[in-house]
Amino acid sequence: MTDEAAYGTVDGPREGVAPRRMTRLDRTEALRLLGTVSLGRVVFTHDALPAVRPVNHLMDGRDIIVRLHDGAALTSIVAPTDTAGVVVAYEADVIDPDTHLGWSVVVTGYAHRVTDDRDLARYAATLRPWVQRAAMNAALRIRPDLVTGLRLTAEPAAGAEVAEDFGDGS
Repeated sequence: MTDEAAYGTVDGPREGVAPRRMTRLDRTEALRLLGTVSLGRVVFTHDALPAVRPVNHLMDGRDIIVRLHDGAALTSIVAPTDTAGVVVAYEADVIDPDTHLGWSVVVTGYAHRVTDDRDLARYAATLRPWVQRAAMNAALRIRPDLVTGLRLTAEPAAGAEVAEDFGDGS
């Protein structure tokens, strides 16, 4: 059974909304898509409870970099540099609110504080805060371990002809 067959369509028929199909994204495509957006949500534990914060990010190779500032709840999760890090999840998506077509990616991995001054300066030049704050004084690096992604696409209309390219000029 293919991933497409396993997931089937999303929602039943609704007036004006084409049936949709959900397919899995492979790791490479999921991480590539994360690099096409700058906003996401980090999921972590704060005061022994689950917490979610919207943040801006950038990709540094395969790693996700998130801006930190003093007093933010995210600063409480930063582990000492000699540990494996703190497990977090990171989610970003682009879903059209009308058609419900698009994609969603969830990364689970270990978060570490960025300690290299050159890296911090480079990230500070790129990651802009949502609200005016003091200069960026820290960043969080999330190393992806588990990467999952889904793409929602429209199914072809019933009876629609699909063009085939046979590669022989026909």
